[in-house]
Amino acid sequence: MKTPQTTLDPTSAFANISTATITAVLLKRGLRNVWLRGARPLTTAATRAVGRAFTLRFVPAREDLATPESWSSPRSTRAAIEAMPAGCIAVVDAMGIDDAGIFGDILCARMHQRGVTALVTDGALRDAAGVQASGLPVWGASIAAPPSVAALTFVGWQEPIGCGGVAVFPDDLIVADGDGAVVIPAALAAEVAEQAREQERLEAWIMTEVERGVPLPGLYPPDAATRARYEAQSKQDARGD
Repeated sequence: MKTPQTTLDPTSAFANISTATITAVLLKRGLRNVWLRGARPLTTAATRAVGRAFTLRFVPAREDLATPESWSSPRSTRAAIEAMPAGCIAVVDAMGIDDAGIFGDILCARMHQRGVTALVTDGALRDAAGVQASGLPVWGASIAAPPSVAALTFVGWQEPIGCGGVAVFPDDLIVADGDGAVVIPAALAAEVAEQAREQERLEAWIMTEVERGVPLPGLYPPDAATRARYEAQSKQDARGD
């Protein structure tokens, strides 16, 4: 009889795990390209965010499609926002174009109202003051006054995208903090969470050793003797000695 799988709660599983730790754990599993280039904190609310990816995609502007009238189309950023579930992170492929703002204050305010956790993009935002006031945490490449249709055509949502040079699939896990944003493949999320927690416990112990004046060779990364000391200390702490 197959044991039913429990659904990973990303908010709790990755609540205190840094993107630096996650990239290190994924590197050990052979995944090198997981950090979204160009996505840096753009709002004061952008301190930390965890959620499943809701993907959106732009392509280069084509004059017959990239028009202000397209904003009223059923296939528009407005329609995509209304399809976003609470708790998701909107991940937007803007092709790294940073001189046309994909979203402004009104769209960000609506996303925040719908319970979207954050917006992550390799593109630009516009209406900087209004976006800041919306309360939506935003990671992006820049601020730009021109609207999206000046350089981009919106083509769809909830399909695989490339954001910041990284492949992102719908429902992948996104973790963002002061170091940027990383993607964790959905199928690996539970294992990565456990390995990352253990990595952070180990590194916290190593930091205490550094503070005691222990030299780095053999300590970081830990050799067999150092790991044995760490494991012995961990067992002692678990017993409450």
